Amino acid sequence: MDKIVRKYYQQKQKQKEIEQELTDLRTEILAYLAEQNANELEIGSHRVKIITQERKEYDDNKLFEALPDPELWRLLSKPDSAKISSLLKLNVIQEDTIKDTFSTKTVKLLQVDKK
Repeated sequence: MDKIVRKYYQQKQKQKEIEQELTDLRTEILAYLAEQNANELEIGSHRVKIITQERKEYDDNKLFEALPDPELWRLLSKPDSAKISSLLKLNVIQEDTIKDTFSTKTVKLLQVDKK
C-alpha cells in the first residue's frame, strides 16, 4: 500500500506541475493573440481560437431572498449554475424571479486544434 500511496502522491505532484505549465502557456498564447489583435490564428500546424463565454455568478443572499421556498433552497443547497439552469428549463423557477441575484462574468476559453 505504501507504494500505491507514494505513486499517487508523485502523480498529484506531476499534475500540479503540468497544470501550472498549461496555465503559463495559455497566458503566453492569449498575450500573443492580443498582440496580433486576433481571436483566431493558424500557427504552424495548429489552429488557435479564443471562445468567449458568459457565466452567471449568483449572490447567495439575493438568491435566498428571491427563492424563499425552503424546498427550492434545499434543492439548490448552494448556488450552482447548472442546477439553477435546470430548474429554469423545467419551469420550477422563473427567470424574472432571480433576475437580480447574479452578475455575469465573461470567460475566455482557449481552444487549440491540429489542422
